Amino acid sequence: MEIVFERCAGLDVHKETVVACVRQPGGQKRQRRGEVRTFSTVTRGLSELAAWLQSERITHVAMESTGVYWRPVYAVLEEQFEILLVNARHIKGVPGRKTDVRDCEWLAQLLECGLLRGSFVPPQAIRDLRDLTRFRKSLVHERGDQVNRIAKTLEMANIKLSSVATDILGKTGRAILEALIAGQDDPEHLAQLAQGLLKKKTELLREAVTGRMREHYRFMLRQQLKLIDALDGQIAELDAQIEHCMLPFAEAYRLLQTVPGVAQRAAQAILAEIGVDMSRFPSAAQLASWARLCPGNHESAGKRQPVGTGHGNRWLREILQEVAWAAARTKRSYYSAFYHRIRARHGTKKAIVAVQHSLLVAIWHMLSNSAAHQDLGADYFEHRSKDRIRRHHVRRLQQLGYEVIIQQAA
Repeated sequence: MEIVFERCAGLDVHKETVVACVRQPGGQKRQRRGEVRTFSTVTRGLSELAAWLQSERITHVAMESTGVYWRPVYAVLEEQFEILLVNARHIKGVPGRKTDVRDCEWLAQLLECGLLRGSFVPPQAIRDLRDLTRFRKSLVHERGDQVNRIAKTLEMANIKLSSVATDILGKTGRAILEALIAGQDDPEHLAQLAQGLLKKKTELLREAVTGRMREHYRFMLRQQLKLIDALDGQIAELDAQIEHCMLPFAEAYRLLQTVPGVAQRAAQAILAEIGVDMSRFPSAAQLASWARLCPGNHESAGKRQPVGTGHGNRWLREILQEVAWAAARTKRSYYSAFYHRIRARHGTKKAIVAVQHSLLVAIWHMLSNSAAHQDLGADYFEHRSKDRIRRHHVRRLQQLGYEVIIQQAA
């Protein structure tokens, strides 16, 4: 097989060690020579690995994306070598003597023949932003879990606050919770703590807060509220740090917020996952394929089989799903018309995935051309296929027994 990279290396990364195999020209013509060494994953060991690869004049390095162990190795080597971070599933799909050689040797042999495809790894600034947005998302989920635990504790105490108040941690809910923790159990006094629209539900609130609050439940509520307050403080600090990290990407940040359904948090999360440099994705279709938000392809014997979209970047898919629902509910917008058009034929789930794909394609063009979003309008499909719509309605009226004469309006 033709050699694509003359001097390359394969790395088998573990928690405490990294095994490296270099492949380079041997002494005789068309002969290849390989050498394997093992290094520690501490900083000194990685520096020795980089020095050895430089001494061997290595140009390309390949390694599998194993957990988080690849990240310090990548950070040490990325400025000196061309690194391919490889999906382990792709390597298993390449036929060969995988069971007869060490992983690093097999990686090096595949790399020198150009049989490996590198994963998308954004620049350091985007990776830092990605860490922050993902951490914030996990804290928001954890806060939601604590809110559910408070609701569960109230139910065990037969306090039906969630049946009256939509948000049990709103102003009214928080005041009632603090009063319950302080030992107040008079329903009349608790009902008088209502604020805003809940003042109209004083009678319902009085019945809902009449329960069996014991000291055990008060202790549980006190600990849960402390956790929520601590999480709120951490989320606020993360918000400030994320805003600081967004300063170099202010223009792209502003452009994304012109998309229907995309607010500040969604724009931050999207930029953290795909970056601002769209040259890494040659086309919008490539970006949609990377995110696994494109139609599946399974055709055999001239018949197309139903197939799912596959597993992509779950963080990006999650935020795009939220954005797609918001865009589909935006009145008089292209995405709302597109959603209802697809839903009528294929159902809700496929329709919302189609909206996600359309949004991602629009984002690629916006970031590639530094242009704001331009909504095509809710009547886009009507203008695009006016003749087909006219024929459809004429045919339907004829089927109902009417004679149709079409005349152009003045």
